[in-house]
Amino acid sequence: MTTITANGVELGVESFGREDDPLVLLAGGTTMLSWPDSLCERVAEAGRRVVRYDLRDSGASTTKDPENPTYDLRALAADAANLVTALGAESAHLGGHGVGGMVAQVAALDHPGVISALTLVSTRPVAPGPIDDDLPDHDQSAMSEVFSRPQPDWTDRRAVAEYAAASAASLGNDPAQADEIAARIWDRTPTAEVSVHQANQLGMIFSRIDCSPRWRERLGDLRIPSLIVHGRADPFFPVGNGEALAAEIPAAQLLIYEDMGTQIPEWTTDGIATAMLRL
Repeated sequence: MTTITANGVELGVESFGREDDPLVLLAGGTTMLSWPDSLCERVAEAGRRVVRYDLRDSGASTTKDPENPTYDLRALAADAANLVTALGAESAHLGGHGVGGMVAQVAALDHPGVISALTLVSTRPVAPGPIDDDLPDHDQSAMSEVFSRPQPDWTDRRAVAEYAAASAASLGNDPAQADEIAARIWDRTPTAEVSVHQANQLGMIFSRIDCSPRWRERLGDLRIPSLIVHGRADPFFPVGNGEALAAEIPAAQLLIYEDMGTQIPEWTTDGIATAMLRL
């Protein structure tokens, strides 16, 4: 793991595979650990250079003030495109998970010569906030269960991991996997500041950045191989969001896992990697 300067910021990255292989760049949602090690390793073993990275204000990337960000979604998309160049590649297959999927969509639209293929996991075609009438919103029962739970001590590693595990079932996730990921994210957080830990664990930064203008109406202009992966058990971005993405992007492939929630479970990584390698 290291940091690379791209678009004027330092981005935390981790690489798998050989440097001269075709690049697969994975945008975290918000940290790189939303992409499982096993998925990165599987894609790398098949002859790709896989680089996963932390978005700004998360993980090892430039972190200033997650509660008052001074950048917008377009800047995050430019980070991805500039990172491709900084890694010495002409183009890359770009993957985005959750809110990272929004970054990936805009990057593909705004930087068409740089993004050669697209994988979108557990995301939707509009920004956080009020959504389009045809898109299913967050499952309110699940959200009530998650947000009614008392907040942990964000400076206590075990408390944070236990909080993630306790919320996992409500989000359609595996508690053991959620516990492990939360603990690893905590270990990579460079400060004890509560706002930074919350940003890393919950991705709250996206409720505070400017995500305008809309991009959904532009998705039909994409002419790159695209894969949409979604879980039918996802209560945060219900599966209709993934189906809408697949309908908007020409010739996009749709891969639905019945028992997958908001995270990428270990049992899906081989199938997702295989589908990505076909693009």
